[in-house]
Amino acid sequence: MAYFERGEFMTIQEMIQKKKELGYSNQQIADMSGVPLSTVQKLFSGITMTPRYNTLQALSKIFEKKESVLYLHDSAVENGLVREPSTAYNLEHLINEQIAQTKPGTIGDKRLPDYMALPEGTRIEMIDGRFYNMAAPTFVHQRISGMIYNVFENFVKENGGPCMPSIAPTDVQLDCDDKTMVQPDVLVVCDRDKIIKARVVGAPDLLVEVLSPSNWYMDCFIKLKKYRNAGVREYWIVIPDQKNILVYNFEKSTEPTEYTFEDKVPVAIWQDKCKVDFKEIYDNISFLLD
Repeated sequence: MAYFERGEFMTIQEMIQKKKELGYSNQQIADMSGVPLSTVQKLFSGITMTPRYNTLQALSKIFEKKESVLYLHDSAVENGLVREPSTAYNLEHLINEQIAQTKPGTIGDKRLPDYMALPEGTRIEMIDGRFYNMAAPTFVHQRISGMIYNVFENFVKENGGPCMPSIAPTDVQLDCDDKTMVQPDVLVVCDRDKIIKARVVGAPDLLVEVLSPSNWYMDCFIKLKKYRNAGVREYWIVIPDQKNILVYNFEKSTEPTEYTFEDKVPVAIWQDKCKVDFKEIYDNISFLLD
């Protein structure tokens, strides 16, 4: 039974510990819970030790939901939700539920000149005028991204055509405005008019994000909606800890198809003629995951 169903909540110390374990930033917690950032900062810095009832309820709820969204391994009832095997339907349902319960953030005041003025090498993405810190990628993250990129690059070399794959950090001015600049892990652009020397301007055809504890919320919620609304045709979310991949073919459905690290995942924008062998990728990095 969930904390909020029996009138009890996680203690502040429990939430502080959970925050460390999950790698949440204060901004992510504020976005997910709807609690003002200033309140989150005061609570997790120890300034506020007696938060309001509604604040405790909102914060406890998001820490409980983390396990339901990303760790759907065995059937069980936990946190007031039925936990089933990790199916595409269940994960998409939970993602949509989280989006619906998250209060929309206000548009920030950051613009393209602010982004371009950042020191070289700064790992920041800008979405709707707000800056989001990016953690340094792990070796596993980079290896998976690199091997996927190599498959895409080799396919284009062998088959020709206008499509151009790229790998992070590649700036993508997603909405063709001055409020959003993202750096997907892997991307494919088939309209070369969208490519300028400095960046991609507009929605790529295919995007791949490799999940890590620090970026799961960004990739599964914020970017999922942003990419879909911008006109991205296909979006992959690779989840190394679960050894699975969610593939969104937005031209056909808003729900993902789920694959495992035993599968060859077809690329829809190339009519399934290109496939990424995730068993080969897993065999290469299995010693780091098992």
